[in-house]
Amino acid sequence: MEKYLELGQIVNTFGIRGQVKVKPFTDDIKKFDTFKEIFVEKKNQLQLFQIEKVNYSKGMVILKLKGIETPEQAETLRNCYIKMDRKNAKKLPEGTYYIADLIGLDVYSDEEELLGKVDYIYNTGSSDIYVIKNDEGKEILLPAIKDVLKQVDLENKKIIVHIIEGLI
Repeated sequence: MEKYLELGQIVNTFGIRGQVKVKPFTDDIKKFDTFKEIFVEKKNQLQLFQIEKVNYSKGMVILKLKGIETPEQAETLRNCYIKMDRKNAKKLPEGTYYIADLIGLDVYSDEEELLGKVDYIYNTGSSDIYVIKNDEGKEILLPAIKDVLKQVDLENKKIIVHIIEGLI
């Protein structure tokens, strides 16, 4: 596993004070209230930023980072990923995973057919939905329920699922 957990991606600037808009990779965006600092990965380099302020808008996280004062400075961070050191993350109960650890995993049916990779995960309130994208760009939506998810193997970077009739 990587030393850092991806928390989200900076997708745009916000306002005139150098804030950035972040697409979060967490099911509870209010977790951002607890972060005092984050790393921004830019050109394969990590830069540490102190968080001055956190706001929320339409499912997105708005961050004011110390040292980023103008929209032009914020623009240089567009499309960069924000991360945290894994050692600062809380331990999860067995059988639960950080979304960042699941993104990019290969997804196979229990008949050993490669369905694609986990592209995105969103929460519906009752369960997570895994968005699986194949090489042609076709998306498959799979509910993260025990009847469908059979095995998550982080070490071998794969998930095995059972496709219920009518699901895809």
